[in-house]
Amino acid sequence: MEQRDYRPIDRVIGEIDKAIKVLASSADARIGRAAPAANDAAPLSEPERRESARLMRVNHAGEVAAQALYQGQALVARDPAIAAAMRQAAAEENDHLVWCEQRLAELGGEPSRLNPLWYLGSFAIGALAGAFGDRTSLGFVRETERQVETHLGDHLDRLPTADRRSRAILEKMRDEESRHGRTAETLGGIDLPLPVRAAMHLVSRVMTRTAYFG
Repeated sequence: MEQRDYRPIDRVIGEIDKAIKVLASSADARIGRAAPAANDAAPLSEPERRESARLMRVNHAGEVAAQALYQGQALVARDPAIAAAMRQAAAEENDHLVWCEQRLAELGGEPSRLNPLWYLGSFAIGALAGAFGDRTSLGFVRETERQVETHLGDHLDRLPTADRRSRAILEKMRDEESRHGRTAETLGGIDLPLPVRAAMHLVSRVMTRTAYFG
């Protein structure tokens, strides 16, 4: 099949369309895999429900950011195979986005009001990482996924024991984030300098703490 040569304005419109779909579409309107199911569902107390909702809001905001990161990196990737791998990872991350959004609604929570900011900032960071070359961009993916694994492990420790549904979702997400990181390493991702890794960790901390409260 002949590949269409998109003009810059076409690419801009395409990215705006993707952003609108991530930020404005409801979970019911998205197509993807069904959320992981827990073996049973135990009732949550009101404090447990609030805590689970806050944690799932943070994870939902993280998946909004992940969509933007991958799209920004794919946009500037030099190797078509790398761009394709980025978009494939974004498709799986879209499932994570849906799962978190659905669970957040079930818990009576609301998405972070700052999601548009997380998306725009993450898209810019992804495009900047990609501008330094594919190996640096893949290294950025590898480090991002490593930090996300740690973050999800922390949330699994903090989730109320009775919230088995949220736990099943986060465990599946952690497994797939780990695979994305290994794929990036296999494709040639480099180790990022310590100051860059520290800056990434700081930005992540700001986002997660802010999203926790709204």
